[in-house]
Amino acid sequence: MKIAAEALIGETIRLAMESIRQGGGPFGALVVKDDVVISTGHNTVSIDNDPTAHAEVNAIRSAAKKLDTFDLSGCVIYTSCEPCPMCLGAIYWSRIKHIYFAAGREAAANAGFDDSFIYRQIDILPQHRSVPAWQVTSPDALLPFDTWKSEVGKINY
Repeated sequence: MKIAAEALIGETIRLAMESIRQGGGPFGALVVKDDVVISTGHNTVSIDNDPTAHAEVNAIRSAAKKLDTFDLSGCVIYTSCEPCPMCLGAIYWSRIKHIYFAAGREAAANAGFDDSFIYRQIDILPQHRSVPAWQVTSPDALLPFDTWKSEVGKINY
C-alpha cells in the first residue's frame, strides 16, 4: 500500500512538534524505503548538546543502523523543512534518491534558523570565509589517500 506524500509530510510535522515539546528544535524527518517508514528523527541539538543532531541526520543514522548499510540509495527522505547545507551533504553522502520537504528555507530563516550565510560561504576561498581555513603543507598529506587507493578489500563509499 503506497503511503501518500502528504501523510508522510504530516508525520514529519508531528515529529517536529514533538521535538519542540521535548526541548529540541522544530524539525522532523523520516526515511522511507519501498513505501515503508524505516526510521524517524527529530532535532536533538539542544537535548544532546550536539550541533550535528539535526532531524535528517538523526533519521539517516537510524536508517543506516536498521538497514545495516551506509548506502541508502533505495530510500527517500521526508522532512518538515528544506534541509540545511549539512543535512543536504548527509543526504547526498547516504545516496538517498529523493527529498520531499514541507517548509522552505525562508520559513526556517524567519524562525531564527538562517542558513543562507553557509550557502554563501561555500563559494568563498577557504582563507576568506568567516571561519577561515588554511592548508598546512605536509610531506605526508597524501599518505592516507595513497594508502587507501592501494588497500585491498576496502569498502568503497
